[in-house]
Amino acid sequence: MAGAGVDVLQVRDKTLTVVEELRVLEEVRGVCERTDTLFCVNDRADLAAAALAEVFHTGQSDLPIAVGREQLGADVVLGRSTHSPDQAAAAETDPDVDYFCVGPVWETPTKPGRPAVGPDAVRAVAATRPTTPWFAIGGIDERRLGQVLDAGAERIVVVRALTEADDPAAAARSLRNRLDTA
Repeated sequence: MAGAGVDVLQVRDKTLTVVEELRVLEEVRGVCERTDTLFCVNDRADLAAAALAEVFHTGQSDLPIAVGREQLGADVVLGRSTHSPDQAAAAETDPDVDYFCVGPVWETPTKPGRPAVGPDAVRAVAATRPTTPWFAIGGIDERRLGQVLDAGAERIVVVRALTEADDPAAAARSLRNRLDTA
């Protein structure tokens, strides 16, 4: 997937021990370096620092973004999950947030129990014309991509659209092509 149109590769596996995750992060960082793909760590600033992550992403109930900035410095790109237009507006005005995600647009097993915000939330955020880069996330695949593009998203985050694809690289190229020509 890295090198096939994927700009950022994030490691997120809540089942790993710290030692296991550090081992995985080291391997993924190497792939990212070889393919000129940004390397992202989720939730844990200590692991992001240890793994030399270029990007660090947190959720609403995780480490405050200002603490992440303090721990990781000015050069690490910091991202925040948002689940409503109000949370997106707060991320937009936070000087430590470099990008934010809006979703999950549709329910997804990667966020069990998190209610979907639907394409209308994407539309509401797009209508505010954020200057901070933002992504639609959650349940997006080739079939649903048109709906988030029509709602105003210009960037997406996907998981299963690639991990469950018969040919993940081809799926990444196809999604990237549709984004680039939208």
